[in-house]
Amino acid sequence: MRRAERKKVDLGTGSVGRLMLRLAIPAVVAQVINMLYNLVDRMYVGTIPEIGTDALAGLGVCFPLIMVVSAFAALIGNGGAPLAAIRLGEGNREEAEKILNNGVVLLFGLGAVLTAVLLAFSEPLLRAFGSPDTSLPYADAYFRIYAVGTLFVLFSLGLNVFISCQGFSVMSMVTVIIGAVLNIALDPLFIFVFDMGVRGAAVATVISQACSCAFVVAFLCSKRSGIRIRPRLFGLNFRLVGRTLALGVSPFVMQATESAVQIVFNIQLYAYTDGSKVYSAAMTIMMSVLQMVTLPLNGLGTGVQPLISFNFGAGKFDRIKKAVKYLFCCTFTLCGLMWLLCLLWPGLFAAVFSATEEVTAVVTAYMPFFMGGCIFFSAQSAFQNTFLALGQARISIFLALLRKVILLIPLTFVLPLFLGVQGIFLAESVSDTLAGLFTALTFALSIRRILKKRADLLAQGGNGLAPEEAK
Repeated sequence: MRRAERKKVDLGTGSVGRLMLRLAIPAVVAQVINMLYNLVDRMYVGTIPEIGTDALAGLGVCFPLIMVVSAFAALIGNGGAPLAAIRLGEGNREEAEKILNNGVVLLFGLGAVLTAVLLAFSEPLLRAFGSPDTSLPYADAYFRIYAVGTLFVLFSLGLNVFISCQGFSVMSMVTVIIGAVLNIALDPLFIFVFDMGVRGAAVATVISQACSCAFVVAFLCSKRSGIRIRPRLFGLNFRLVGRTLALGVSPFVMQATESAVQIVFNIQLYAYTDGSKVYSAAMTIMMSVLQMVTLPLNGLGTGVQPLISFNFGAGKFDRIKKAVKYLFCCTFTLCGLMWLLCLLWPGLFAAVFSATEEVTAVVTAYMPFFMGGCIFFSAQSAFQNTFLALGQARISIFLALLRKVILLIPLTFVLPLFLGVQGIFLAESVSDTLAGLFTALTFALSIRRILKKRADLLAQGGNGLAPEEAK
């Protein structure tokens, strides 16, 4: 047995609990490490003599735009990978490879278009995302170089999930580690040794992403991969493209709207606190705490998705039920612990971020309101990821829109009208609670129907394909 095969997780057999650990732990680690791309750049740039503060603010403005670029990678990767895993569960490797290669073409096309748009409209976009004049030159210098590497970002993020969907969870994690370690090593070299400043940070990031991209592509082209990149399959199949995009809209919306939420929070805090930096700093800490929850939750969800998708394709529904139960138990435990910490010891997180007394007072007062719905967020995370793994595009899209677009953003404007600044912080809690309860109810009412429909399809076609696909 080859070494790569030993590292591959057999998704169709063995203990579901152990498989979850083998899949989820590398995915959680990868999520945390991936965050280092942004944090490391900020840490080094903030120490540049004389310009550090303005340069750091410039990178902060770039972050929402970088999230949008990553969202396009999720549109293709997170839309195509569950479909590929389902086909592998059916034993239909040829169809799975078509999905992968359609994804390659889509990512290449998106990369070309995004690169041109971002380079042409860099400055207007940065101004639209709130860059002050003092920080704009640094933001523009960083983002123009980052935009040149857009294709590397899309390929490294968008294709990496096609590695994990086959059960190569450790290999998927390694591709992320390669980029993060390189970025940590190259940042001080380009920023300080080569005296490139902010541009050096961008160059280091692009080189790191390029190396990660090369590793991902090399693996998917090798014999170690169960599904491979094959130039002869590069033609677009519009049926597969449609399904990939439909399923990918959900993770796209979840990532792309993150920047919109941050902008809305900033606008409302500015309006209700007369531009107080204390409240803005407190919100930054609370958003960071929320990220401490969402990162491992995303890792758990993306880690378990291949297990659910593969067994959905294979018709092993008992394994799906166990995986979903274990996934919810994990998300509920994590969210429950964070919920208790935020309600009982909110000042702890202010101390972690070395906040001033004024900021600590605001965090202590409003953290329980902001994180009050965290425990209900566990349901949305677990069940939304399950719907995505089961290929349920319409439900996934609605649930992705529900929490932020339908609930959170409007509530951030409405609640302060009655509750003042407290309403801004309470909006997060209310949206988390309502979205979590609705997602749990939707799952309870629809899961049996979804599995029954799948069982009937398997009985009719023998391979789980719809009649028009089986021709």
